Amino acid sequence: MKEILDAILSADSTTADFAALKLPESYRAVTLHKDEEQMFAGLESRDKDPRKSLHLEDVPLPELGPGEALVAVMASSVNYNTVWSSIFEPVSTFGFLERYGKLSPLTKRHDLPYHVLGSDLAGVVLRTGAGVNAWKPGDEVVAHCLSVELESPDGHNDTMMDPEQRIWGFETNFGGLAHLALVKTNQLLPKPKHLTWEEAASPGLVNSTAYRQLVSRNGAGMKQGDNVLIWGASGGLGSYATQYALAGGATPICVVSSPQKAEICRAMGAEAIIDRSAEGYKFWKDEQNQDPREWKRLGGRIRELTGGEDVDIVFEHPGRETFGASVYVTRKGGTIVTCASTSGYMHQYDNRYLWMSLKRIVGSHFANYREAYEANRLIAKGKIHPTLSKVYTLEQTGQAALDVHHNKHQGKVGVLCLAPQEGLGVRDAELREQHLPAINRFRDI
Repeated sequence: MKEILDAILSADSTTADFAALKLPESYRAVTLHKDEEQMFAGLESRDKDPRKSLHLEDVPLPELGPGEALVAVMASSVNYNTVWSSIFEPVSTFGFLERYGKLSPLTKRHDLPYHVLGSDLAGVVLRTGAGVNAWKPGDEVVAHCLSVELESPDGHNDTMMDPEQRIWGFETNFGGLAHLALVKTNQLLPKPKHLTWEEAASPGLVNSTAYRQLVSRNGAGMKQGDNVLIWGASGGLGSYATQYALAGGATPICVVSSPQKAEICRAMGAEAIIDRSAEGYKFWKDEQNQDPREWKRLGGRIRELTGGEDVDIVFEHPGRETFGASVYVTRKGGTIVTCASTSGYMHQYDNRYLWMSLKRIVGSHFANYREAYEANRLIAKGKIHPTLSKVYTLEQTGQAALDVHHNKHQGKVGVLCLAPQEGLGVRDAELREQHLPAINRFRDI
């Protein structure tokens, strides 16, 4: 790997130089082991420790197929799907790999007794497979995590509708938490030139998810003047939703859980902030029963912040804990758009407040290639900024996943893979200087 890293760090390396590099037979990767699927059986979710299930080891280099690229990974990041994978919830990811492996002889490569995780990367293309024309060795790239086959007509208006749609590094193997990664070339996007490797690696999954969920016509279709309630507004998803609301002329109402997180939202430019811990919101009386009085109290607080208006859009991802309140506080004809359920998948809400007020619940999952391209373009132009707060080494991935699992992080946490240190990879210092305070926003608080 030394020759590969030297070529990346050299300013003089050419496409021919990268194409001539000898590929290793194996590479370092963060993995799960199939024979450990039951290691946390009987434990509560919070007590499951990713440091015990995630392994850093050498794995064989996979075969490169048509329409694919092998990428040297300089940096990656930890997402909630990494946490879910590491604690084998809600199901073991090895079931995903087994099903994918049955699709074709080529996909059989993914069905292995180990799973290389990671759904983000920033790095350099080393090889491309047959039929690839848009990318070449030496190209600096980031990757979005949508893996599709597109052999069905269902995916050709919106690739997220492809019956064989999967999330790379979660429902497929050979993910980004490694020195090398295998992706389809329609996952590749140009690396933003003003960002370091670790900064460029951090937005991918969450930025694209927030773009589709909030901005795209496939999601909420946010417009100027909308009031948008954003749960977890300083977190990985919420921090991008907050930026999109502000950039798009909407008003974010940011829900956070601490004064520190409230300060992060203010630094982004938000003014309407609800610290749910300080204000003591408890939407559930007990495990079975919600408290509509708390929904009403939240609705009243929102009106105080908006001059008497209800929210047009609720940006939902906590799930079970908040969903009843989300449905209640949305204005008549408004939209609740949901992309996750980090507090539980079995949602409960009072349907009277949905049907009688003509509200909509919209499901949103990651983004198609065009949406991911647009989201990355906004990063590259300095319109939307990374929310990187902390960077770990590849050896510390287990600790990084544990910190995300226990919600100890702000924004996104990055992971250095081949990059020997932070701060490398900037190609446009002038643009970076213009936006440096915003780039460092989550590190400075």
